[in-house]
Amino acid sequence: MIRVLIADDQEMVRMGFRMILDAQDDIEVVADVADGVSAVSKARELRPDVCLLDIRMPGLDGLEVARQLAGPDVTDPLKVVVVTTFDLDEYVHTALRNGASGFLLKDAGPALLIEAVRAADRGDALVSPQITVRLLKHFDGSGSAKRQVKPPSEPLTARELDVVKAAARGLTNTEIGAELFMSLSTVKTHLASVQSKIGARNRVETAAWAWRSGVVS
Repeated sequence: MIRVLIADDQEMVRMGFRMILDAQDDIEVVADVADGVSAVSKARELRPDVCLLDIRMPGLDGLEVARQLAGPDVTDPLKVVVVTTFDLDEYVHTALRNGASGFLLKDAGPALLIEAVRAADRGDALVSPQITVRLLKHFDGSGSAKRQVKPPSEPLTARELDVVKAAARGLTNTEIGAELFMSLSTVKTHLASVQSKIGARNRVETAAWAWRSGVVS
């Protein structure tokens, strides 16, 4: 059972998300809160498998909540999916930089909401399709997000590069396996190896590295 915490300042949104998620056999909503301070407190208390965070909330906004629960300095990070009305590049970049493993718009629909929760739980990252390509292009080394890219500790194998390129295009592990004729466990093994070599914490950082380093262009 995937245990989920919902944080949103609108009661109707929390109720709607709860109804959608609780209707799934493999998902249970363990708490819903209306502000960022409560989100941090409840998440640390309950340790849910996935936290769904709105961006604009009283107390602490969702981006700061994400940083406190899943950011680079967190020893035992939780899995966070940001769900918002606001399709702004700055929000997307900050959310992912703060450790979020997914970014959805509220109008993405129930199916994508459910899939984002499941993807985060299994270690995948899901970003709303309408912003995926635009988001990844911002990481292109020729763009405004250019910065020094640390080389891998050892060269990536040809198969690891294939997997990285697919991940950087926004494919899930299952889609990568189908495209490259690999088992799911083999995809995960390659991704784990790549993350170790480049010092990435998750597939989003791996995809960003691929764009910044020129592996994908």
